[in-house]
Amino acid sequence: MSTARPVEGDKPNGPRSLKGVQTRARLVEAAKRVFEEHGFLEARVSDIAELAGLSHGSFYHYFQSKDDVFVVVAEAQEDRLSAHSIVDSGLLDTSSHAPARERLRESIRRYLAEYRDQARLMGVIEQVSRYREEVRTVRSARLRPYQAQTEDSIRRLQAQGLADPSLEPAIAAQALTAMVTRFAEMWLVQDLIDCSFEEGVEQLTTLCTNALQIKDRSVATAAASEQL
Repeated sequence: MSTARPVEGDKPNGPRSLKGVQTRARLVEAAKRVFEEHGFLEARVSDIAELAGLSHGSFYHYFQSKDDVFVVVAEAQEDRLSAHSIVDSGLLDTSSHAPARERLRESIRRYLAEYRDQARLMGVIEQVSRYREEVRTVRSARLRPYQAQTEDSIRRLQAQGLADPSLEPAIAAQALTAMVTRFAEMWLVQDLIDCSFEEGVEQLTTLCTNALQIKDRSVATAAASEQL
């Protein structure tokens, strides 16, 4: 591995100029493509630098090692996935006339579509996270806001009479997140499940709907009126 040191004026992971930011972004994108193609162990810094159109030494101007840039790539991917909460704000949109189940299905579809589109990279991230503490730490940090958003959505659904009030939102959010993320890995990375994309979406929708006992707003309103 090269021992080239960062150039004065910049530091690894922290370019100060617009050009530096753009160059670092090129390296991150190149690293993503190299990791997707070759996996983590076979990926080389020289391959990343060459794909980015930079010299081998330039890589160390921005990153200390292959591990360093992999963590950044993993962070970016986890951020993309975390943007799709299992139970997102679509379920709580009072202006929507779509049934609750349909809105939940769309939320799950968006998450699985993003996972499917990045399945090769996700496979590498899943593998590396099993033996690299820094990658596990990144994944945990990115997962916490995702789970918190799901937990908050469950609480709000309960408050509106749209979900099972006996559920503990924190536990339910953890359980549903684990189910969906593990299912996505087994299906889209390990190829252990044989089903069409829409079938997978439908099955997860049914499981989440049943687990939360989600009701349509009209049904909940009618039930509340009967109790008056």
